[in-house]
Amino acid sequence: MTTLDRLPVGGRGLVVAVGTGEALRRRLAELGMVPGTKVTCRMTAPGGDPLAYGFRGTVIALRARDAGKIRCEVEE
Repeated sequence: MTTLDRLPVGGRGLVVAVGTGEALRRRLAELGMVPGTKVTCRMTAPGGDPLAYGFRGTVIALRARDAGKIRCEVEE
């Protein structure tokens, strides 16, 4: 088990828990990032923050500190 911020570019994971603040958790749920969602790390900014993640046909950018609060299982 790891967190989204530790997924390498191209790495895939399955969301296990979203442990961010209530407002961000609600927004991510509205977009479809809930436990059981398959996520792919698409790219990072040159400095490594923010990171872009693809899931359910959309791509969003998350700050590394927020992505670090989302636990996932790495898919091989």
